[in-house]
Amino acid sequence: MRFKLQALCSISLLLSASLSVNALAATSGNDAAHLQKIRTAAMDSDYAYQRLADMTDLIGPRLSGSPGAAAAVTQVAEAMRQLGARVSLEPVKVPHWVRGAETAELIEYAGRPAGLSQRVILTALGGSGATADTGLTAEIIVVHNFEELQARAAEVKGRIVLFDVPFNQAMADRGLAGPAYGEGAQYRSKGPKAAAKLGAVAALVRAVGGANFRLAHTGATSLDPTNRIPAAAVTAEDAMLISRLAARGAVSMHLTLTPQILADADSFNVIADWPGSDKADEIVIVSGHLDSWDLGTGAIDDGAGVAGAMGVIETLKRLALKPRRTIRMIAWMNEENGGRGALAYQKNQPPKLDKHIAAIESDSGAGRPFGLLASVPAKSEALFAPLMAALQPIGAGVFKRADALDTGDLSGLEEAGVPSFEPLVDTHDYFHYHHTSADTLDKVDPENLRRQVALLTTTAWFLANIDTPIGRALSLGK
Repeated sequence: MRFKLQALCSISLLLSASLSVNALAATSGNDAAHLQKIRTAAMDSDYAYQRLADMTDLIGPRLSGSPGAAAAVTQVAEAMRQLGARVSLEPVKVPHWVRGAETAELIEYAGRPAGLSQRVILTALGGSGATADTGLTAEIIVVHNFEELQARAAEVKGRIVLFDVPFNQAMADRGLAGPAYGEGAQYRSKGPKAAAKLGAVAALVRAVGGANFRLAHTGATSLDPTNRIPAAAVTAEDAMLISRLAARGAVSMHLTLTPQILADADSFNVIADWPGSDKADEIVIVSGHLDSWDLGTGAIDDGAGVAGAMGVIETLKRLALKPRRTIRMIAWMNEENGGRGALAYQKNQPPKLDKHIAAIESDSGAGRPFGLLASVPAKSEALFAPLMAALQPIGAGVFKRADALDTGDLSGLEEAGVPSFEPLVDTHDYFHYHHTSADTLDKVDPENLRRQVALLTTTAWFLANIDTPIGRALSLGK
């Protein structure tokens, strides 16, 4: 009986807390009717998918400093102006790296029939140095981790180092795609620099992705500007081939990579404000990054994130809804190879940083959303019950709190105390196409994108109208 009484008391307290939260919501525009109306309206529109089609099919790749990136700035800004948003372009100086020729073939290996060589499919990493136009020829040393590289340091000088590290797709299939990517991407970001320090003439990394479609996955690498060796990603199949041949004996490659680092280029963050009413000086950001790598058309990384953020403004415009706080759509520039758009925004905002109530970014692909990730204090978690209840009918009612999300362009704002939010999406196959030539519009399911817009819009509205302060992120709010 005592257990039953305790249980009844707990239920009573939960119901009381829920009723209290719902009462607060009803006074701020965050009542169930408003949230359901917004969610339903977002699900009824293909505006975001249409904008994504414009971006990917009409413009294509959008690497920072490229004509495609410049065209995307103009396209997104004009679309937001047509909705009546208050648009501004924030200047950003961005890196301008361009890839050139990229070819490789295995020209010597044990058992090679006379006169034969084998082509290797690869792509230069962003920031890679260049070979001579005629290429270079060197023996390959295969390593599987940084410890093995150091253990074989005496063998590295004058050779091409291959980091053959498989992507852990089993982790990705079980909802841990982010950690799986982090494990693999460290070799792409740090491996070439470590190899260069030991005297390597070039560095190769096994593509960081889960599907073996003989696709090369590019991405940024960090090299010492005084020792910028050629660096490339090879396909998983070619990395495995090289490893098998190396087990038979010495393997030599002829490699040609001719990328160039040009002078920094002028570009912009696109900022579109949907002004608030009585708290218009307070800001809720909803965002994605506008730049993409240059192999595909950047549909899942991160055209879908930008289009989804644009869909937030379109939904509120269609419903003629004005939030209490200003909802600010940002299409960030240069997330992929520098993060300078985010740095420029942070530099320009310090006097008003405390007016940023929350920031949302979608940069984990266009998979089906199941809920929301948030870097809010534990004591604030209960405030989100009305929001998650409104998202439950579309299967997006999961709320996961963390002390920090460290989400791309928002990480600096988060460190300054601004709570970060991002959609919790299905990413099991995201790294099949990430940073490859296969990142194209057909990989985006329009229904999943509508669900993301519904989640983003409902969340942005909820944050823009909440009465109770949610607290600051990280140590400022724990």
